[in-house]
Amino acid sequence: MADLAWQKSSYCAQGNSCVHVAARDRTVNVTESSDPTGAILRTTPTAWAALLRSVKDGTNHG
Repeated sequence: MADLAWQKSSYCAQGNSCVHVAARDRTVNVTESSDPTGAILRTTPTAWAALLRSVKDGTNHG
């Protein structure tokens, strides 16, 4: 996954705990910068957009 063009969240404060996102081949990849060798969450653009809408709207589904 080193060849992905990772983008840091615009809401990242100073420090190492930031969300990084990279899209490729109809897949959205998400990881945390404080653990670059850690897990990478993969999802569809549709599911990613739904998550972002829920966060922005303050919707709680659980």
